[in-house]
This record gives sequence, structure tokens and C-alpha cells, in this order.
Amino acid sequence: MKKIQTNRMKWMFAPLVLTAGIVAFAQRTPFTSAEATAVNASGTQTAQSALAFQEFRRGVQAYYRGSYNDAIMQFERALSYLPDENIILDWLGKSYYRSGIEGAALQQWEFASGNGYGGLLLKNQIEVVRARRITDNAYQTTVAYTEAGSFPGRNGDTFVFSQPISVLPEDDGSVWVLAYGSNELLKIDVNGLVVNRTNGPLAGFDRPMDMIRTNDGRILVSESAGDRITVLNSRGGYETSFGGKGIGVGQMVGPQYLATDEVGNVYVTDFGNARVDVFDRDGNGLFYFGGASAEFAGLRAPTGIACMNGAVFVADAVTGAVYRFDTAGNYVGLLCKEKTFVKPESLKPWGGYIVICDKNRVYSVDAETGSLFENVGTGNAPSRVTCAVPDANGNVLVSDVVSNEVYVMSKMSELIGGLFVQVERVDASAFPKVTLEVKVENRRRQSMVGLKEVNFFVTENRGAVADMRFEGAAFANDVADITLVIDRSFSAARYAEAMESAVREVAAAMGGRGTVRVISAGAMPVLEYAGAPDGLAHFTADALKTPLASSVSLDGAIRLAANGLIGAEKKRAIVFVTDGGVSQNAFASYSLSDLSAYLNNNAVSMAVVMTAQGTPASEITYLSEHTNGGEYYVYRSQGLGGIVQDIIAIPNGSYRLSYTSQLKTEFGQNYLPVEVETYLMNRSGRAETGYFAPLE
Repeated sequence: MKKIQTNRMKWMFAPLVLTAGIVAFAQRTPFTSAEATAVNASGTQTAQSALAFQEFRRGVQAYYRGSYNDAIMQFERALSYLPDENIILDWLGKSYYRSGIEGAALQQWEFASGNGYGGLLLKNQIEVVRARRITDNAYQTTVAYTEAGSFPGRNGDTFVFSQPISVLPEDDGSVWVLAYGSNELLKIDVNGLVVNRTNGPLAGFDRPMDMIRTNDGRILVSESAGDRITVLNSRGGYETSFGGKGIGVGQMVGPQYLATDEVGNVYVTDFGNARVDVFDRDGNGLFYFGGASAEFAGLRAPTGIACMNGAVFVADAVTGAVYRFDTAGNYVGLLCKEKTFVKPESLKPWGGYIVICDKNRVYSVDAETGSLFENVGTGNAPSRVTCAVPDANGNVLVSDVVSNEVYVMSKMSELIGGLFVQVERVDASAFPKVTLEVKVENRRRQSMVGLKEVNFFVTENRGAVADMRFEGAAFANDVADITLVIDRSFSAARYAEAMESAVREVAAAMGGRGTVRVISAGAMPVLEYAGAPDGLAHFTADALKTPLASSVSLDGAIRLAANGLIGAEKKRAIVFVTDGGVSQNAFASYSLSDLSAYLNNNAVSMAVVMTAQGTPASEITYLSEHTNGGEYYVYRSQGLGGIVQDIIAIPNGSYRLSYTSQLKTEFGQNYLPVEVETYLMNRSGRAETGYFAPLE
């Protein structure tokens, strides 16, 4: 394996610009063991410090247990003894933040920052959280991206690949790179390390052009000189090929770009025959379209293709237009008029947009209106970008066959602001071994996945720790804990049979793994069940103890569900089973923004299963869209089995690190500081916290 070096790999040992001038977490440790024990009648301030110390210690422990309400109470008590102690204000802000009360968290942090505490690190934290409260939209296509790094085809004298023409991101942050010039497929991790390499069929690829992932996780590769489509498994291993040279159904001449629709049919732009060929999921030819008709002059040089919302979009390199067809191949109309593009290449769906590569630019096009926005420009240097796709870390990956590299493009705000790093938990029960749970996100709350040991640097009191180890990453987990929230309103009760079907199907999809809970959302939320998924195999609505109600406390039910998931598996979600309605007082206790913040700040997503056809209430949609959830109809054609896999596929940027501490504990009385720095290409972030060793 070869590691790809870039001109941005200097981050490995570069100083952290964002934290220049940051003061220590506490220039004066506020509570020493002497202050904690030397309580006497003549030392009022010492007594106050001792009382504050005890409450502070309990607050830190409650925080790391996930008992954030208890932590808030403890820190409030500590502040009653030492009202101006900045470190208590900081921890109180952390507890409010994890409780979803971000306004109160910002207030505490601003008090501490105004007192000169925390330096640039705390100021950056305040800025990020405040910006997230304005907008936490993870997928913004109408913004410009700039280069954050690249994977070059040649590293000095070392050859890596030639003419990258297509890229396909994975959920773990890695990316498949299809190389037209070297006839191979490579998998590269977030640090530029080549972790897999394949040549496809026994005789090798023959000028591969494009690749897509099918609904079952396999990879399809079009071979323009081989006139075939090669099927690989999810690991890049060869399985079979289909198609062949010719003009008949199931044949092609110079296949280029690929797309797949909801039912798994495969669409291929056939450059030589100036048409689009359609195959079923097994590779059997179905039909072709794109020829001339009374309404349409016909395709002349079809290139990029994308399937979205029952429509098929095809770009033409000669006319510079993008045409719209239905899935049966009937011409519908223009998405982008002729001469909009110079030489369009791939089309890739992204949210409600289509990302289009055109010579040295990347555009996003609204799939409904055709409105255009330029996202990326590579300048005046020789360039031909052929594929652009969003990756799991919020970047856009762009292949350039002329410059022979894959660009990693990010928003300028991400490059300037860096990474948002939080130490969520410290386990010192086996002291001096200390285990950290570290969460890494970008400024828009997206989890950063695929990081490894090389991306972290842990210190205590600014000194490197001993025996630092990378224990694991949550993005690799394949087990999820799920809490089903059942709508007990009178209107939802009309769909009892559909509700029972949803509960049974979701529980069955867990495959006997993880823990499932059932909460009834009635006038008062009630935990009905907690245990193995198999325990819900015969679930019935009649077994629920909570009576039906005209007014449902949905906010209380969601809050209760999230409470039970805080200490659960890192892949975790609430699945709300409902007819889509909301009663008048459903959110009387907690606002939608506070609920979504509570879920997001604790990595809990919320999916919705609709027992009735239609659109759910706007409040439900808001929570689903703002927590990486999804909406599903109970009787959809593909069933509900995929909902668990969708939950597992949600990116999670939580990592476990361990080290051996060299600090003195004073029998568990000392507050022990620890710092974590995270680096990825030319972005970085830092978190500072502390903990207490067990009492001796």
C-alpha cells in the first residue's frame, strides 16, 4: 500500500492556527485538594471553595454518565458558592448544550469568555453553536467550494493512478476512484492511503468510464472500449459482466455514464448509438430510447445521466443541453436549454439538485426549475472535470482527467473555521488508563467519519500522553438501538393494524441485535417495553397500557425516548409511528429547535413511519429533516426492512481513544486536564476538558 502525499500533508506536525493564544483550560486550577479539605471557621473563602469543589466534582461525574439534568443542578449549586468561577460556567454551558438548551449554553460561555476565559477556543465554540442555531442545513448545493486537498495520480516518482474519471464515496469517508488511463479501480481513505486496488474482470477493465452503486450495494462499472457493464461486489471483487457490442436491445457501442432508478433498473448512455440503453437489475436488456420523434430531435452525443423522482435526465455534449425523460423513455422536455454547457460530462443527484461537470466547472441544477449555480471552478490551468459527488464528510470530490488528480473541495467557512471537536465522555475507572470518547464534526453539525489514529493527538497539561491508542470508531458499527414512539391519539388509532405491522417489521429488521424500546405518546409518555427485538414479534396495539388521548405530549415522548438512548449504541434512532397528525399541545413543553438540538447534540436521529398516505405535519417533518432521519410509508413497495440499514448508514463521528495518564490524582481529589487535537488535511480542531480519577 502506498500513501498519497499532497502539498497539504504538512498538517501532520503543523501548529494549530485556530488555537493560537489560547489560555490553559484553567490558568489556576480552581479547586486544590488543600482547599477541599481545609475547612475551618476562620477561612470563609476556603469553605466556599470546598463546598463548590464537591458540587463541581459531582457535576463532572454526572455529565460523563449522561445525566445532564443532574449535572446542571450540581454546577448551579457550585456557582452559588463561587459565582465568578469561569470553569464552572464552562461546564454548566456544556451541560446545557448536551441537554439541547443551546441558548442557555451560549449565555454561560459568553459570561466566561467575557471574563477572559477560554481564549480563541471558547470564542470559536460560541461562534459555531450560534451559527448552527441559524442554519444547520447539511446539504447546501448553492454555495461555492474551494480546494481543501487532493489525491494526485503521481506522488513524486511514485505512480498511483492515471486519469481519474469517476469517483464513488463510501459511508466510512473513503472513496473509490476509477482510473481511465490505468484501467483500474482504487479505494482511498480520508488520509490519502490506498487501501484497495482492483482491475475488474480476469482480462482487466477496458477503458472504464463511470461507476454507480446499485440498491443492493454492488458497484457497476461501464467500460467504453469493452462495450460492457462490469458488476463488482461492495468490496470491489469481480462478479460478472453484461451487455455487448451492437445495436440491438441489451447491446451498446461505447457506453459512458450510468444511473439507476428506484426499482433497480440500470440506465447507460450509449455514445456510439446516440441513445440510452436500459437493463433490469440482473443485466437483462429491456429497451432503449433517445431517438428522434415528433417532439424531440433525438440525442446526438449523450453523456451524463441521472434518475430522480421518476424522471431520467440526460446531457448531450453536442447540444450542451440537459433533457428530461420519464422512466419509460418518453421525452418530457428540457431541463437546461441548448448551449447551456460547453461539454457536459457526468450528472449526479444531490438532494433536490443535479451536479453537472462541464469542462473546468461544476454546477448544481435544480431538478425542478433548471436554475443553475456554479459550485466549483478549477481556474485557467488545463483541466477537464468529469465527475463530482458529495462525500460522507460534507466535501465535494471532483475527478480531473487532465490534471490527473481528485480534488477534495470544501466550503470556505469550513476551511477557516476548522473542525468542531468535543470530548463527550472520559472513563477513568481503570486509572491510570483513561478512555476518551471524542466527537468530531464540521461547522454544520455533520459528523466527520473515516478518521484514524494518525488524525488525533492527545495531551495532558500540554504534554504528550503515554501509550495513546485508537480503540475504535462508531462509523464502523453495524448495530443500532431503536426506540419506537407510538402515536396514541384517537386519529392514529384508526390505523392500528398498520401500526402493528410497522412495529413488527422494524423490530424484525434489527435481526435480533441491539435493544428496542417502545414508548407510548399519550397525554403522558410511558415506556412500554425495553429489550430484545424478538420480544415484539407478536406486538399488538391492545397490549399498550397508555390510553388513547385527544391531546398527545409528543415533545415529552421524544424527550423520554432520547433520554433512554444517550447511553445506548452509538448508532441510535427514534422511529415515530404515526398517521402524521399533531395535536394542539404536542409541543407545549419543548420547542422544535430545543428538541432537534437535544437529538443532534446526542447523535439521535428521528425517522417517521406513516400509517396513512400523505404528508406529515410540518412539525414532524422539521424534526425528521433536522436530525438526519427519513420518512417512510408503512406499506411502501420495498417494505420497512431498509429503515434499520438507513439508521446504521447515518454518519457518526464518535471515536474512542485511550492512554496512560502520568498525572497525580491526590487520592482522586485533583481535577485532571486533558486536551485532544484532530487533524484532517489542512483542517484541524481542538477540545479541552478534565476529569477526576476514582477516590482512594
